[in-house]
Amino acid sequence: MQRGGWHFLTPMLKRIRTQDLSLGMFLHEFCGSWMDHPFWRSQFLLQDPQDLARIRDTSIQEVWIDTSKGQDVAPSTHAITREQADAAIDTAFSHLAEMPTFQAPPEALQPSRRNAPTSMAEELAHAAQICQQSKKAVVSMFNEARLGRALEVPDLQVMVEEISASIARHPNALISLARLKSADDYTYMHSVAVCALMMALGRQIKLSETQLRTAGLAGLLHDLGKARIPLAVLNKPGKLTDEEFAVVRNHPVEGYRMLLQGGMQDAAVLDACLHHHEKIDGTGYPEKLDAASISLIAKMAAICDVYDAITSDRPYKRGWDPSESLRRMAEWSHAHFDTQLLQAFVKSLGIYPVGSLVRLSSGRLGVVIEQSPGSLLLPRVNTFFCTAKDQRIPPEVVDLSRPGCGDKIAARENPERWHFADINTLCMGMEPLPW
Repeated sequence: MQRGGWHFLTPMLKRIRTQDLSLGMFLHEFCGSWMDHPFWRSQFLLQDPQDLARIRDTSIQEVWIDTSKGQDVAPSTHAITREQADAAIDTAFSHLAEMPTFQAPPEALQPSRRNAPTSMAEELAHAAQICQQSKKAVVSMFNEARLGRALEVPDLQVMVEEISASIARHPNALISLARLKSADDYTYMHSVAVCALMMALGRQIKLSETQLRTAGLAGLLHDLGKARIPLAVLNKPGKLTDEEFAVVRNHPVEGYRMLLQGGMQDAAVLDACLHHHEKIDGTGYPEKLDAASISLIAKMAAICDVYDAITSDRPYKRGWDPSESLRRMAEWSHAHFDTQLLQAFVKSLGIYPVGSLVRLSSGRLGVVIEQSPGSLLLPRVNTFFCTAKDQRIPPEVVDLSRPGCGDKIAARENPERWHFADINTLCMGMEPLPW
């Protein structure tokens, strides 16, 4: 592939089981979050037997290899190409609108004037204020937790109410804004983002207002145990040692203890904190629970935690595109997540969430700026690049759901391949804010 004088070697990707990995293969991608393995990079030639053993010791069950850069698998080995995997995910996503959404035992949600719908632009202004206030509160909460002091739950509940009201007014604004956090603020803003994601998912599956508040509080507190992880380990830009990785993986247990010591009595919040890294195939931690033993709120927290983590910039890795992140999570779902809940989560964000880079059938590239109420496949897109001419064009907002619109999304695009520095500005008119 060639663009603007640059040549790109098209990778030859195959998805295989980790037990079929061998030395000499080029590892292109782990089929799982980078929280599930201790490697600071996911693309390298596998030459060290110790690295091979460490990969097989993780809960990662599948990986992508690039046969253009390393050895191929034996012809008899079960392998799936990227084209086959993408086609399966695209087919599943295209049928989401027709699928009945998982629904928790509901109480009717009572609308209020405070939660009246607003436009994306209007809610972004509210969301920015909420994010700034929430970040200060979470920093204070972590500092108090480090000192062993009791949590001020009423204060936290006020914050949850503010976030819940924003989600009710416009579900995408605060979630999209919180994703733009800087790598330095990740630990604190991650709690705010997961709180918002939990309540968006909770509304999608029609939780009661009481259940929504519990889900939001669980999202806010799920990672409290990271207050016990040394910052040098938490923000390490390079490869973690086995000992450091063990410290990081112990944060659910530490958080659970801290919540108990701090006076938390809500069993659901405690459960989400302890079990948000469990997986439905029984390979999660800390207790390796099977699907039937993992609570609804812990399954919700697992999805929301991973999505925000993989879409956020970290000291050691750039965040993935929102749409690409959902595709990868769907790829892992048979082992990691509850399938019905993941489907509901995709519906709550859109198949192409705000901030996704997409290519239209007209050949234009654009960034998704808002969802369409009537279709998961037809968002509003801010177009800014013509692939046919390989050049920028004046930005133009295209509402793909508008009657008579002849354009549609042809494919997701990888922002790293295009190196557009102004995606966030094109998306929401702002760069990451100094929370």
